[in-house]
Amino acid sequence: MRILVISQYFYPENFRINDICIGLKEQGHSVSVLTAKPNYPKGKYYEGYNFFNKSEELYQGINIYRSPIIPRGTGTGIKLFINYISFVIFGILRVLFLNKKFDKVFVYAPSPITVGYIGIIASIKFRAKSYLWIHDLWPESVKDAGGINNKFILNLIDLMTRSIYLFYKTILVQSPYFNDYLLEQRVSENKIIYYPYYAENFYRVVKPKKEIKSLFGDAINIVFAGNIGVAQSFDTIIDAAIILKKSLSNFKFIIIGDGRDKKRVVDRINKLSLSDNFSFLGSYPPTDMPDFFACADALLVSLKDTEIFSMTIPGKLQSYLACGKPIIASLNGIGAKIITESKSGFVSKSEDSDGLAKSIIRFSNLNDSQKVQFGENARHYFTKEFERTKLLQRLIDIFEK
Repeated sequence: MRILVISQYFYPENFRINDICIGLKEQGHSVSVLTAKPNYPKGKYYEGYNFFNKSEELYQGINIYRSPIIPRGTGTGIKLFINYISFVIFGILRVLFLNKKFDKVFVYAPSPITVGYIGIIASIKFRAKSYLWIHDLWPESVKDAGGINNKFILNLIDLMTRSIYLFYKTILVQSPYFNDYLLEQRVSENKIIYYPYYAENFYRVVKPKKEIKSLFGDAINIVFAGNIGVAQSFDTIIDAAIILKKSLSNFKFIIIGDGRDKKRVVDRINKLSLSDNFSFLGSYPPTDMPDFFACADALLVSLKDTEIFSMTIPGKLQSYLACGKPIIASLNGIGAKIITESKSGFVSKSEDSDGLAKSIIRFSNLNDSQKVQFGENARHYFTKEFERTKLLQRLIDIFEK
């Protein structure tokens, strides 16, 4: 198959669509990517890129066609809106001047869903069947994660989203809990296919490294990896730490990552004299994560208490499961269900700091063999549900149907 992948984000930006394209290429398919000039997450062009240069590149045998984009800057308000819209405008122009032939158009759509418009134009021009893979439910995610509550704006976004869904005959969703929401937006049930993320092959069980273990110290180490944003409800973690201080003398949250909420989070931790119980190690490449996870006692995932997040499978969950470590979660909905079904750790409700503290205390009382069993259960569930080879073949089967 000749597959055109349309994504606002692609290498050197770190998104799982990178590995999916490599995987499709490994299976013998011709893969091309239409994407933007890289500027995520720092909001400025990566070194060596600007508005005008590098319109075509080659990455591991994958042809990359880059459109200009207005960088996202601080990633808030009008700057983010301009970033999204500029990719739609320049991306459509890039499609119109692209003199190639494709059999399939695969649209990767985390936020923003507006990338779907480029896929519509590409599908018409190339007379290719199109597939939309959605990871956020607009306008719900715009309201909950973006803090937009203006009903007029939300209604406009809802109309826009419905118009995109109307065109596509096949819509892939990263969570089975998305179905009901899409049905409310008048999407036909026979269009919807559950297709989750997998974790890349480098997410696996590895031996702990002494140099990383030395960074953690001797306390019970609870590792959080990923974005430090409003959606992750860090106040729940901080409030749980306050509770834990009363009954658990030796614990530490190891935070690996960055995000817009980091400064506020660090300031609050310092103000509450909790700095001894938190360690911010900064950002590292995804390929380094298994080494950090191997040195953790448990891995932490948390989300806000909203309807949209209860329907979403957190992207880090597959990575955690793949690395075979116990998981402690502050989640509702599908994420909580996966951890419960996999018997890989303890779950409390989103934004329930008392419940999170109790989960950590319960974990601290486990013996070594019980902790090892949680980890083995996690890896087994990953192999059954989220393994790379199986899910790549499933995607190919969807294309060939």
